[in-house]
Amino acid sequence: MNSNKSFTTSRRQWIAMAGYSSGLALLTARELHAGDAGIVPTMLKQAATARITVQPLRRNISLIEGSGGNIAVLTGRDGKLLVDAGFAVSQVGISQALMSISGDPIKHLINTHWHTDHTDGNEWLHAAGAAIIAQENTRNHLSVETRVDGWGYTFPAAPAGALPTEVFVTEHKLHLNNTSIKLKPYPPAHTDGDISIDFVDADVVHLGDTWWNGLYPFIDYSTGGSIDGSIRAAEMNLAAVTEKTIVIPGHGPVGGKSDLAEFRDMLVAVREKVAILKKQGRSLEETIAARPTSAYDFKWGQFARPRWRRSSPMTPTAFTGLVYAGV
Repeated sequence: MNSNKSFTTSRRQWIAMAGYSSGLALLTARELHAGDAGIVPTMLKQAATARITVQPLRRNISLIEGSGGNIAVLTGRDGKLLVDAGFAVSQVGISQALMSISGDPIKHLINTHWHTDHTDGNEWLHAAGAAIIAQENTRNHLSVETRVDGWGYTFPAAPAGALPTEVFVTEHKLHLNNTSIKLKPYPPAHTDGDISIDFVDADVVHLGDTWWNGLYPFIDYSTGGSIDGSIRAAEMNLAAVTEKTIVIPGHGPVGGKSDLAEFRDMLVAVREKVAILKKQGRSLEETIAARPTSAYDFKWGQFARPRWRRSSPMTPTAFTGLVYAGV
């Protein structure tokens, strides 16, 4: 695990206080009983009462939204394959959504990375019949106590039933439900275990949290993420799709290549502005006061997408702090 020793204590403390930096601070039911107040019960309550919706995409692929990260579902005679698991407190709503798509049994689950809003439902989905697949580092982080400084929280090890049973390091291929599926790892980006899932025949791709559509992203420095890695992942994503590709983000609405380009351009521009200010000797507080994100705040600061606002308290201030820590 990357300990990110280059951070100063003050930076870690600031990021931890900045709204816990992201909707990914949503914690699991295990933490609800750990004596925490504030963000934990609030976010769990939101997940428990969230409206779960289904959006058909292309061929036999649908999207489930409303509980943590976006969940893709591939149906067919080989059983349902899910990409990401949402929160366990949404089990009833997710189960109903899955049944509304088809009666196929749940057989496969892929985790795009280890964060709790993408893996908290692992245990119940595994109990329902899903074999869990992930990049090796995702299992590594779930298997042990893992600290996320940006959230000011240490996650306990996940139970055995929530752990991926099949892991890989390099590109991994599957063929299910008459669909070729490519699982491709990124160099460290949002975390050190991110993967994309390409449903090749349908030209649909799930990018996990390497893309947040219309929201400033959280970057988990504690487990290998970085602003530069996030930019590299954005470039990789842009190069991997066409104008016809349906692109599923980790958070936010489904989009396409032009949306990916806009996200990449935002990351590059904000990084450049923050780097210049930091090189000039500006403190974190002075950099925030200079508003380096101002040209992008209407869209990426959640003002234009109220539907996703509660799922990500990632503010311009919080995002500026993350970029400042990484340049």
